[in-house]
Amino acid sequence: MAHSTPTDTISAWPDESREAAQLVIDTYGEPHEVAASHLTWYGVGPWKRVVASRVFYEHRFPAPHIDSVESVIDYRVPPEKATALAQFDGSVVVERTAGEVSARCHDEQANFLALNLMHDVVTGEKSVAEARDHYAQEFLDYRRKKPTPYMDGLRVPQAEGAPDPDERMLSDEDLERAVHEGEQSGG
Repeated sequence: MAHSTPTDTISAWPDESREAAQLVIDTYGEPHEVAASHLTWYGVGPWKRVVASRVFYEHRFPAPHIDSVESVIDYRVPPEKATALAQFDGSVVVERTAGEVSARCHDEQANFLALNLMHDVVTGEKSVAEARDHYAQEFLDYRRKKPTPYMDGLRVPQAEGAPDPDERMLSDEDLERAVHEGEQSGG
C-alpha cells in the first residue's frame, strides 16, 4: 500500500480546511502524523501540538470565518476562570486535567491572538468584554496592515506542572465498600 502524503490527504478535504492545513504545512513542513481526518505536528514553533482538521466549524466572532486549525499549549487555567474563557471565545478550549489550552481558528496568527487574550483574561489584565474588544480591534488592524502585537507571536508564559488531576473525593475504603455492596446486591 502506498504511503499517503499530506498533499494527497488534504486534496480530498473541503476548500476551507484544505487551505488552512496548507498554511500549517507551509509554515512547519511535513506533519508528524497523517490521518484521513487530520494532520498533526508536535513541538513546532511555540506549540505543544498543532492539529489541522478536515472538519471545520463556522465561527462568527469577531467576523464570519472558519475554524479548523487547533494550536495547543501547556497552561493551567484555574477552574473559576473557565466560564470567563467560554464567554470570551468559544474556540478557546480548556483541558483542565491535561493542563492544556487550545485555540482553533483558520491560521496561527488568530490562534496567537486568542491565546494571548486568554492569558489576559486568566490573569485579570483584561475583562471578557475588554478581551473581545481587543480581539476585534486587532482583527481589523491586521487587515489594515497595522501593527498587531497579539498576533505576532505567543506572549503566554509556558507552564510547568500545568496538569490538574483535581482532588480525590473517594477513599480506597469507600471504593471497596461500594464493590462489596454491589456484590451483596447481586449486581
